[in-house]
Amino acid sequence: MFRRSIYKSPAELRSMRAAGELTAAALAEARRLLVPGATPLELDAAAERVIRSRGGRPNFQLVPGYRHTLCVSVDDDVVHGIPGNRPFRPGDIVSIDGGAEVDGWNGDSAFTVVLPDASRPDVVSSREQLNRVTEQALWHGIAALARSTHLNEVGAAIEDFVRSEGDFGILTDYVGHGIGRSMHEEPPVFNYRVDRRGPAVKPGLVVAIEPMIVGGAIDTFTRDDDWTVTTSDGSDAAHWEHSVAVHADGIWVLTAPDGGAAGLAPFGVRPTEIA
Repeated sequence: MFRRSIYKSPAELRSMRAAGELTAAALAEARRLLVPGATPLELDAAAERVIRSRGGRPNFQLVPGYRHTLCVSVDDDVVHGIPGNRPFRPGDIVSIDGGAEVDGWNGDSAFTVVLPDASRPDVVSSREQLNRVTEQALWHGIAALARSTHLNEVGAAIEDFVRSEGDFGILTDYVGHGIGRSMHEEPPVFNYRVDRRGPAVKPGLVVAIEPMIVGGAIDTFTRDDDWTVTTSDGSDAAHWEHSVAVHADGIWVLTAPDGGAAGLAPFGVRPTEIA
């Protein structure tokens, strides 16, 4: 049985919008600055400025032992990469993950970009395909949430799509999560099919859906920094994430500026603002 506390009240859902919007703004600034020659630390500082200038707090800094606003993972690093001084290079596949806390409520989101490199078209094309599949896996999962009766239908939809696109790996050791007063809450949000239904999808459920897809095997290890998760076989990785609220009138992607309208349009799903 799942506790009633995983479901937020209508007033609590409204309160979460500010954190989602600020998370989106901070990541948009990081994305604007993500070019060859820039450094992860420069993006990290810029995202922190956006969050603090609007009265929020970088919620990654509230995780014990972590002092940055973003996680920046490059090439075979999947998640939890610590921002450093090494400049981005043409052709890099870069995943940016971050979040903001506003008035005690949290947002969490991630995106991946492949930097252009005319000298390595085959590498760039392969990485762009991986990134496309991962981003679309996210939207397949969000669209499934809009139509599901139970949460674990989301993971089934993500897995079905990824498997239909080729021989990609879906990480099983790292999954999505509930979000609210804490950045990581119950329930888990799987990116693959499991043998139980999960909690009911009904108004008040707020989850962070985040597929992490790799170009090879799903085995990973954690680097010596005790944070960065990396593929064991050196294959590339991509990561996309949005925080999504289910409410009385439908769903709303809290960390998308348009509530998810553009991403959900191909699925015939129209997000509805939280009243």
